[in-house]
Amino acid sequence: MQFIDPNTALSADQALTLENTADVLAQASTLASIHRVVLQFPKWTDGRAYTQARLLRTRLRYTGEIVASGEVVVDMVPLLARTGFSHAQLAPGQKPEHARAALGHMPAHYQGDVQQAKPLFARGVA
Repeated sequence: MQFIDPNTALSADQALTLENTADVLAQASTLASIHRVVLQFPKWTDGRAYTQARLLRTRLRYTGEIVASGEVVVDMVPLLARTGFSHAQLAPGQKPEHARAALGHMPAHYQGDVQQAKPLFARGVA
């Protein structure tokens, strides 16, 4: 996962910015020409953008960049990665080095996710 400086304006070039209330499945025909989808977290406690990212990766097979924007805090980073985000624009005051460290706290998860669809028991890791 890559981290974007909170003071950097995200380019609208070949990008689609969606509110967390938007129906991403309705965007299927648009995605072929889009390089980047920016999903909004108006509050860190509002997780609807996680579902949007997962739908983009799993149902719509979107392979471009998915950026988390808004009130994105370090504690969210592991779940952002698991649900398909490739980039995060951290909220002001959040440090990228702390976010990178948070990615390494849980090396394996029991459930499957967009990175590893098989659950732990089906991977022969147990």
